[in-house]
Amino acid sequence: MSRIRAAYYDPDGTKYGIPTYWWRGAPAGYATRRQLRAAGLRPGGQPIAAQILWRGVGGTRTAYLYRVDLARPKRTATPAQLRAIDAALTARRTCPTCRVVRPYCIPRSLGECVDCAYPMEEAA
Repeated sequence: MSRIRAAYYDPDGTKYGIPTYWWRGAPAGYATRRQLRAAGLRPGGQPIAAQILWRGVGGTRTAYLYRVDLARPKRTATPAQLRAIDAALTARRTCPTCRVVRPYCIPRSLGECVDCAYPMEEAA
């Protein structure tokens, strides 16, 4: 075992408080949030079960692990929630000045679409 791996290997949790493993050294049955999401699961309120530590840019990096057997299925949005999201995204694309729905979100820094914010550049 290399020195780096040995520094981050603490399966009992005596050094770091929770079980700690090196990069790609965690046993089966643990997954990160992203891995759970890819499998159609979510942590479901369970506490962090373990962590992975590795040396990265800017210092030591951490990834928290959750138990797969305690994970719950991802929740799906209801039709009403999907309609509300669609309405909110449409409102972000609607210019308050010309009332045109644009194919991009209206920049908050301008407060209106680019055509309304810079009318002279369009004519040139």
